[in-house]
Amino acid sequence: MDSKTTPWGQRMLALTEQAATAIRNLSTQAGDTEEMGLRIAATTTDDGSRTFALSMTDQPEAQDQVIEAGGARVIMDAGAAQELNDKALDAEIGQQGEVQFVLAEQSA
Repeated sequence: MDSKTTPWGQRMLALTEQAATAIRNLSTQAGDTEEMGLRIAATTTDDGSRTFALSMTDQPEAQDQVIEAGGARVIMDAGAAQELNDKALDAEIGQQGEVQFVLAEQSA
């Protein structure tokens, strides 16, 4: 996994190979369009904690950031893109095929 930067030198979310594979598989199950991807939206809970809501979509919103890596597409709202710019998205796939996404620090 390489850390990613924008053309302006800003860091952005990186995907591991395992995460890219999981997103490609979920995209195929959700509709198999080239535009389909995992959308990450930052939300605030009642106690003020930040969490991330995940869904599959093929329609980025106006302020969304789109990352494509390893044949996978991740669509993030502005809040998630800012909060996750120094993180790496990994995935753990269980024996029954269930996917759990995990955030980690990017390696140098």
